[in-house]
Amino acid sequence: MKQVSRTVQAPKNLAIEVIGVPEGATVELDLRLESVMEGVLVTGTASAPLRGECVRCLEPLEQRCEAEFQELFSYPDADDRSRPVAEPGDDAEEEDTFFLEADLFDLEPVLRDAVVLSLPLQPVCREDCPGLCPECGVRLADDPDHRHDEAVDIRWAALQGLAGTIRDGEKDDQSGAAPDADEKQEK
Repeated sequence: MKQVSRTVQAPKNLAIEVIGVPEGATVELDLRLESVMEGVLVTGTASAPLRGECVRCLEPLEQRCEAEFQELFSYPDADDRSRPVAEPGDDAEEEDTFFLEADLFDLEPVLRDAVVLSLPLQPVCREDCPGLCPECGVRLADDPDHRHDEAVDIRWAALQGLAGTIRDGEKDDQSGAAPDADEKQEK
């Protein structure tokens, strides 16, 4: 068993749409290498800076990512009898098998899987981020008392204008007759 600490530069495309590790950023690796019958078992943690934007208010944010991983790197001439045999069409058959190449192993695919899977799918600048106003786009954290007048549904806008013309106590004359027609009919 051997413990190793390394600092490496982040490869490109170590990200999702809204957050990721910038290309060339410093990634700190703490690894534990164990010799086993089939190869070398690598267990480790990766720590890297993240840059992205808050999904609620679209402000830039910076965080740190901690990802744990474990992978077996097999000897190229390892005895295949010790490995489980997958049935045809089984998902285990499609699993990636990593091999040692001249006592070296490529950790990038394992690191990529671990880091990308540990990224927050909806990163926020703070847990109680109120986001943006859906009507005008103002950042609500900057203006917590931000309000709009109640919007009128466009389908009812004509009726709202009509309601403003009718005063209290005034009746709608729906008969179409002259105002003094009721008096003439009674006589």
